[in-house]
Amino acid sequence: MLYIYHMSITEKYDNVFKALASPIRRQILDDLRDQPLMTGVLCEHFPELSRYAVMQHLSVLEEADLVIVERKGRERWNYLNPLPIHQIHERWIGPHAKRAVALLDRLKVDIEG
Repeated sequence: MLYIYHMSITEKYDNVFKALASPIRRQILDDLRDQPLMTGVLCEHFPELSRYAVMQHLSVLEEADLVIVERKGRERWNYLNPLPIHQIHERWIGPHAKRAVALLDRLKVDIEG
C-alpha cells in the first residue's frame, strides 16, 4: 500500500531546524558536502558512536530531506541535498540580513553625516 503524506511547509522547516540542531548531524552534512559517502565510511568518522547511533542521525537527516539515500546492492550511499538549507536561507536569513545591512548603512550615513 502506498501512503502519501503531505507535510506542511512549517513541518518541513521544523524538520530541517531539528536536523540542524545537532552538531553531529551538521558534521555529517559537512562530510557529505564534497562527495557522497557510504554509511560505513560515515560511521568511521564518528568512532565514539555506534553504527546504530549514526544511522539514527542519518534517518533524521533523511526525514528532513537533507540527505538522499541511494542503495546500490549492499551499499548505502548518502548524498547531500542542499535545497532545504537554501530554502531556509531565502526565507529567513536573506531577508533579515538585508534589513540589518540596510540599518547599518543608514547608521553609517548618519554618523558620517
